[in-house]
Amino acid sequence: MSERAHHVLVVDDDDRIRDLLSQFLRERDLRVSAAPDGETALKLADQMQFDLVILDVMMPGLDGFAVTERLRAKGQTPILLLTARGEPADRIKGLSLGADDYLPKPFEPEELILRVQAILRRSLPQIRGPQAVVFGAWRFDLDASRLEQDGEPVRLTGGEAALLATLAAQPGETVSRAALAERAGGEAGERAVDVQITRLRRKIETDPKAPLHIQTVRGEGYKLIAQPDYSRSDP
Repeated sequence: MSERAHHVLVVDDDDRIRDLLSQFLRERDLRVSAAPDGETALKLADQMQFDLVILDVMMPGLDGFAVTERLRAKGQTPILLLTARGEPADRIKGLSLGADDYLPKPFEPEELILRVQAILRRSLPQIRGPQAVVFGAWRFDLDASRLEQDGEPVRLTGGEAALLATLAAQPGETVSRAALAERAGGEAGERAVDVQITRLRRKIETDPKAPLHIQTVRGEGYKLIAQPDYSRSDP
C-alpha cells in the first residue's frame, strides 16, 4: 500500500453526481478534490498533483475530450472518463486522446471503485512496505500471511489473515471498516469484519475486552499497534 492516500480529482458539472462520487471515494480512503467544469479542473491540475482524474465527458464549455487532450499534453496523470454517451466511437475517441479507461453512465459505484483501483495499480509505482510487523510476543509476516507467537506458528483463517495483513500494511494507522470489508469481509461486508476482529483479539490479546494490539477507532475503523520489521524471517 502507498504511504499516502491517493489523490483523485472528480470533474462533473452535475452537483449531485459530483458530490456523491466524492463522498463514495472518500469512504474508500481516497483523498478527493472536485471541479464543476473543465476550466476549473485544468487550474487545479496546474496547482496540485493528482494520482487520477475522473472526468465527465458531456460538460458545457470544455468537454471531457478537450480536457483529456490538454491534460495529456502536460503529463501522464491517469484519466477515467464518465459519460452517458456509450457509443463505441466515443469510447475510441476518448482512449485515442489518452484516457486510461471509459465507464458509461449509469454505473454501479462498486464497478467504479474496481476500475479506480485497477488504474492506480497499473499506473503508480509500488512502494515496498514492511515484510513483517511485531507487537508484543507476536510477529506477522505479510509475505507469507503467517502469524507467530514467540516463534511458534498460530493458525489463522483466510479471512483473519487477510484482515490482519491489511492492518499490518499500515501499522499504527486507522483503516476504515469499509476498506477492511473489501479485503476480508466478502459479501458479508462490515459485519464480517467485526466478527473477525473479535476472533483475532481472542487469539492475540491477553484481555480481548481491553485490547492493546488491535484497537477500535470509534466511528472510523481499526488500527494495529505494531512496529514495522523490514527483515525477513527464515521460512
